[in-house]
This record gives sequence, C-alpha cells and structure tokens, in this order.
Amino acid sequence: MSQPYLVAKTTDTNADVLLLPKLANRHGLITGATGTGKTVSLQVLAEGFSRLAVPVFMADVKGDLTGLSQVGGGNQRVTDRVAMLKLTGFTNEQFPVTCWDVFGEQGHPLRATVAEMGPLLLSRILNLNDTQSGVLTAVFKIADDKGLLLLDLKDLRAMLVHAGENAKEYQLAYGNISGASIGSIQRGILTLESQGGVKFFGEPALNLADLMQTVDGKGVVNILAADKLLSNPRIYATFLLWLLSELFESLPEVGDPDVPKLVFFFDEAHLLFNEAPPELKARIEQVVRLVRSKGVGVYFVTQNPADIPDVVLGQLGNRIQHALRAYTPRDAEAVRVAAATFRPNPKINTEQVITELATGEALVSFLDEKGRPNPVERCWVIPPSSRIGPVSPEERAALIKTSIVAGIYDQLDDRESAYEKLTGRVEARLDKAANTSTATPAAAGNTAPSPTPEEPGFFSKIGGMIGDVLSTKNSPHSRQTVGEAAMKSAARAVGSEVGRRVIRGVLGSIFGGKK
Repeated sequence: MSQPYLVAKTTDTNADVLLLPKLANRHGLITGATGTGKTVSLQVLAEGFSRLAVPVFMADVKGDLTGLSQVGGGNQRVTDRVAMLKLTGFTNEQFPVTCWDVFGEQGHPLRATVAEMGPLLLSRILNLNDTQSGVLTAVFKIADDKGLLLLDLKDLRAMLVHAGENAKEYQLAYGNISGASIGSIQRGILTLESQGGVKFFGEPALNLADLMQTVDGKGVVNILAADKLLSNPRIYATFLLWLLSELFESLPEVGDPDVPKLVFFFDEAHLLFNEAPPELKARIEQVVRLVRSKGVGVYFVTQNPADIPDVVLGQLGNRIQHALRAYTPRDAEAVRVAAATFRPNPKINTEQVITELATGEALVSFLDEKGRPNPVERCWVIPPSSRIGPVSPEERAALIKTSIVAGIYDQLDDRESAYEKLTGRVEARLDKAANTSTATPAAAGNTAPSPTPEEPGFFSKIGGMIGDVLSTKNSPHSRQTVGEAAMKSAARAVGSEVGRRVIRGVLGSIFGGKK
C-alpha cells in the first residue's frame, strides 16, 4: 500500500496533514478567491500524485502550470516557507509533462471525432434547443444505421444536408426532420467553425492510454493549454466533460485501488454547470458518482463550493478551502455555505477563519482511513518542488519536441467518411448528367462550350447545372425537396465569396480548387 503524502502543515502545531492515496479517488475540491493560492495547491497535489506514479490531467487556464516540468529553486518565498514549516527533506525536482492544445499551438493537438462527442454534448456546444437537439440525435442515428462515419464538422454538415434532402423518406423511422431545425444546426456549426472548432474535431483522435503513462517511475502530468479555449466557456466545459465521460465509458471497474489510475483536475468547474440542461446535469452527476470505481479521482477547482450542485458536492471528500472575502451580503452568504461544507472542529470558527486566511493558507479536510472526513484544520500548504510559473516559449517547444507522444497527433488524418461518400454521390450524378449530355447530339447552332471559372457568371451557370441535376433526381416524384430547392437557390447566388464557400462546403472541391 502506498504511503500517505504530505500536503500541508497545521498553522498552530505544525502537524502533518496527509492525503491517503487509497482514498484519493473519492474526489476532491479546491476553492478560494482569485490570488489566494489555488494554483499552487493544485501544483502540490499534482506533484504528489506524480511521485506515486499516478498520471494527472489538468487544464491550465492561466498558463502557470507548465512550471511542473522544470526544477524548482531560486524562489525566496519558497525558501522562506520551507524554513517556516521545517521541511527538512524538501528537495527541488521536476516532473514529466505532456503539453496538449486543442488548437495545436501550445501543445500536441487534442482531438475528438464528432461521433465520439455524441449528440448530447454537441447540442450543448451548439446551444441547441430541445427540438434541434432531437433532430441532431436523429441525424446521428441515420449516419450510424447507414455506416457513414462522422469524424469532423464537414462530415456533420454533409449529413445534415443529406437528412434534409431526404426528410420525407426518414420521417416515419426517425421522426420529423424540419428544414428550420437543420438550418439552425448549420448556423451553430458555422459559429463553432469561426471559433476554431474545425481544429478539435477529426483524427487522429485522442487515445486515452496516452494520458495514462509514466516516465522514470513518475506519473506523466498532462497539461491542456486552456487560456484560449476558455474564451468560449461552453466549449471548454463540454470538451473536458467529454474527456471525463470517455474515461468513464472506457476504463474497467477496479474498485478502490491502492493509488488512482488517473487524477483529473477540472479548473473553472462552475462553467460545467452553468446553463446545463437537466439531462446533461444528470450525466455529470452519474459520471462523478461512478467514475470513482474506475480508479479515477476528479478534483474540481473553483472559487466557492456553492458553484457545485449539492449532489456533486456530496461526492467530494478531500477538500482545500483558501480565503474568501465577504465584501457584500452575497459574499457573506457564500462564506457561510463554504464553512458549512466542512466537518466542524471545536477549536476553529470555520466561518470566521475563511475570511482571515493568508495567501497560501487554507482550511483542509481529507478523508481518514475509514473514508470519513477529518475535522477541518487551518493549515499552510507546502510549497511545490517544481518551478512556480510558466515555462518560456523555448522550453515549451522543447517539451513538445521530446514528448512521449511526439509525432503521433501532429498531422491531421482525413480518411474517407460521411462527407466523401455523400459528396461522391452528388459528383457521380453530375458526371452521369455530363456524360448523358455529351452522348446526345446537339442541335445545329445550339452547341455551347462548357463554362470555365474565369468567365463571368461561371458560378451562376454551374449553379443552374447543379439545380438541374438535383431536379432530375431518380425519384417517383418530379417535385423538388426542400433541400434541393435550397441548394439550387444557393447555387444560383454564388457570385459572392460566401456563395462559393457554401457550395464547396456542401459538394466538395468540384470546381478544381479555384478560390
């Protein structure tokens, strides 16, 4: 059994406050106002898990956590804290770090496929209502039934067009698929693309095993660059929830291992629950409650325990509470709520102490050997052994170059999927129409050369051709579907750059890649 490791020292007696590795998968909570020491506490916990050969995943919201990869030292505040707490065995060291970034700029690309994300989480990213979410679920089901892979956003766009064109055919089996809902989903995808969503949907998708590695007996600390991702809180929270859900779905049951298989830190945790629909909140609660038995510990990091729903808060056994300030009545209520979440200690007025804590000081309560919360203690969190603060751009580049996953995720793989298959069918119809036209003798004096991209009105002419092909679709009815009419109308209006993009997004590069 792994030995408990030191996290803090009590303020009055300098007694050790230890976290039991066997109970670390009972989840935890780090709270406190901005600037009170939450990031350092997170860094200390990550170091302790890494020493136990436990891999860690964390989102780096402020860019401060990459210092874990560098040997500490040269920090007078750390030196003073070591002396004050009489940490005789303290040494400076570094830890193995893998940098990730969904945008591929500050680390290895971290991608998911559209199919892996699923309609529920994708509906939240796209901010869909219940009706639109239901249509998206039906589209996913159609793609699954027809063996059409949804890997990236262009696959999803093509599938939505296909479902809209064939809405009557699918209505009895999958429910009503209205053109209005399809249009709303497409607009949501357009917004997502403008925010960089193209970069984090695709292949190679993340292999969870790459998050759960060790180097030289230490667990790898996986750091997701989240400073840019946080500009869209809905995407940030949903992406991390997807990752946590994948761990829950993929890992086997292990009960309570001597040490966790992985520890997952969820910074800015309140974003996970803001405006989340009931079915998503239920999913979050289920994952948090059951992922413990998979050997995964989840530690939420936020400003106040009130940010976390009670049903989730009740699952968080290991707690570190930094200072809160009671400047307003609302702040005072938040302090009372935070104090009420701890097991009382008769020697401490918890509600009063929360407002008096210095930077680096905290109220701490970890689980005991029987899984019960210890009485709360006022403590100093020990300083980290690694560097406090971010790495330089040169150091980050070196980390990426020498990473254990270097070269695995850096190149995008665009294999055949729904987009290629569906647009291939349209191109085949165009080819068939062109061949038929060539085989039919032209009337004297009516022969016209094929339009070229350079001549005026090229896109309007091509739009007409596409519309004609769609209107002669092999169907028992000659009337156009809503999707065909919309596509034909769009095709005839492609004189602008926006029109060109719409056509290429639906039909692929059938115009020879001309800009």
